[in-house]
Order: sequence, then C-alpha cells, then structure tokens
Amino acid sequence: MSNLLTNIILFLIRKDDFMMAMLWAQQIMLGKKEYTQVPRLLKEQVKEILIDSGMEELITE
Repeated sequence: MSNLLTNIILFLIRKDDFMMAMLWAQQIMLGKKEYTQVPRLLKEQVKEILIDSGMEELITE
C-alpha cells in the first residue's frame, strides 16, 4: 500500500515539475524572464521545451 502511495506522490511531483517548466518557458518566450533565472532543477526541462518550440536562441547560459 505504501509503495502505491509513494508512486502516486512521485507522479504528482513530476507532473508539477513539468507544469512549472512550461510556465517558465512561456515567461521566457514572452520576454518576462530570462533562461538564467530558471531554477537549477527545472533548467533541462525548460531548455527542452524551448528547443521543441523553435526558440533555442533564448537559451543563454
């Protein structure tokens, strides 16, 4: 039972991470934020979203 609960919690956390990455990518595309401001744990996901959106020029290290 606890294994199922752990898997559900991990799924929800990963889903929230993806939504946060989408929000950051959107803010970067709108010019309200810069890639350098993205939290370290979300950088790879945000980078992938920007590349998939054809906006790789907004990725500045």
